[in-house]
Amino acid sequence: MADRRTHAHDGDVVVFLIGMRPTKWWRVDKLAPVLAAMPRMLAELERNKARAAQGLEPHLGSRTAIGPGGPVVIQYWRSTDELYAYASNPDAAHVPAWRAFNRAVRSAPGAVGIWHETYAVPAAGIETMYVDAEVGLGAATGTVPAGRRGNRAAQRLGTTTQSDAATDAEVAPA
Repeated sequence: MADRRTHAHDGDVVVFLIGMRPTKWWRVDKLAPVLAAMPRMLAELERNKARAAQGLEPHLGSRTAIGPGGPVVIQYWRSTDELYAYASNPDAAHVPAWRAFNRAVRSAPGAVGIWHETYAVPAAGIETMYVDAEVGLGAATGTVPAGRRGNRAAQRLGTTTQSDAATDAEVAPA
């Protein structure tokens, strides 16, 4: 049987998505500050990953994806308060990058769009499964054997019914 794993983090998670949508590709001068700033912020957050694993840092990890609408970064945080504290910390990379972006795009409105979405997810609302793949929350926080939270998705999500429990006895790994 393949190695079935689930995320290692115990507790609530804040999922923060932030993306860029270039709308005027010929305005490379306006895209460059945004493209240059994100790697610096991600590197700053990644340097703290060892501290995050010890529960000493609020940022759990990040992943970047490129899609037809442009790049998007998926970040995992311990709380919205900690996310907002980082975003407003003048000594961190975000505030100077945000100011530079605003200066750059002021002269060319609509050249590049920035968006973000924040999801505060209670621990009881998280279910993950990784089989020979460590991505998303599992990559950010590490993984543990799936049985730790249950062998079925409904168990890991805490929505197991009595009929699920009967079926679980039949499919539980030996």
